Amino acid sequence: MTTILITGGAGFIGSNFVHYIAKKYPDYRIVVLDALTYAGSTDNLPPEMRQIDNPRMRFWYGDVVNAELVDTLVAEAEYVVHFAAETHVTRSIYDNRLFFQTDVLGTHTIANAVLKSGKQVKRFVHISSSEVYGTAERPLMDEEHPLKPMSPYASAKCGADRLVYSYWATYKIPCTIVRPFNSFGPRQHLEKVIPRFITSVLLGEQLTVHGTGDAARDFVFVEDICHGIDMVLHADKAKVDGEVFNIATGIHRSVLEIAQDILKVMDGDQKSIVFHGDRPGQVIRHSGDAAKISKTFGWKSQMTWEAGLKSTVEWYKANRHWWEKQVWMRQIPITSAGGKKEFH
Repeated sequence: MTTILITGGAGFIGSNFVHYIAKKYPDYRIVVLDALTYAGSTDNLPPEMRQIDNPRMRFWYGDVVNAELVDTLVAEAEYVVHFAAETHVTRSIYDNRLFFQTDVLGTHTIANAVLKSGKQVKRFVHISSSEVYGTAERPLMDEEHPLKPMSPYASAKCGADRLVYSYWATYKIPCTIVRPFNSFGPRQHLEKVIPRFITSVLLGEQLTVHGTGDAARDFVFVEDICHGIDMVLHADKAKVDGEVFNIATGIHRSVLEIAQDILKVMDGDQKSIVFHGDRPGQVIRHSGDAAKISKTFGWKSQMTWEAGLKSTVEWYKANRHWWEKQVWMRQIPITSAGGKKEFH
């Protein structure tokens, strides 16, 4: 059986990708490596992965910086997809050391393992982030947009992104970098803005918006991101070796508009929106250019914002047992750009 190693597979995009691969490639053996931090859970994985005698799926509880473990798992795989990372911008502002340890050193460990594997690994896909770009300097941000990360999280992802590229430039490992723009969908941790707003409505709470709410993001439904990664993963090496691909819709929405749209879908009170001080390191706008992945593979976003939002709302309505234990983690104490201590 073809083996695919998915690091961070118990997290949000990672677990959705596990479900995607399990359904689309029934002849693949799936190995997940995850440290099960606060943002990861075996509840996100297909039930059969928790069966220890299942020859098709295996879960390894472990840290991506554990070189001995990573070397062993990579040596068994034909494909490696590296999601494992700390991902919350606000959390990185007050607890940034772990971000550099996991995001940069963890990626270093994976890249070294792929290098050691020789020709065993056919494709190593590193999942980067649109946050590496910083604020948009042009209407659409293509892969050549300057990298100007504006938070500790973004700078850690930028370091990992360029580290992987350097391993292609130096050693010619079979790597590709994917930069998804903001993602949303089922199984996303409540610290992220869309599930935080949705669960606030379900709990009858106010919706907290940073600053004026003008900060804008390009949101992509998680299934579309999985489809894009799949295309890159199974492409001819001549098309993807050392390349970077955005996954984006090209449409941005402000945080205030997102809150208003969620309230509209859920029949909530628009007056329930409240404003707090702006977050330090705030990116003003992200608008992604997906022309490269579209031209190369024919990828395009299949899920509209409206349909994706309704689907996501329904998932959180139907899965209170999944998210209720995360409620206390929705807000992070930080010092705002104005010097005031606030919960964001």
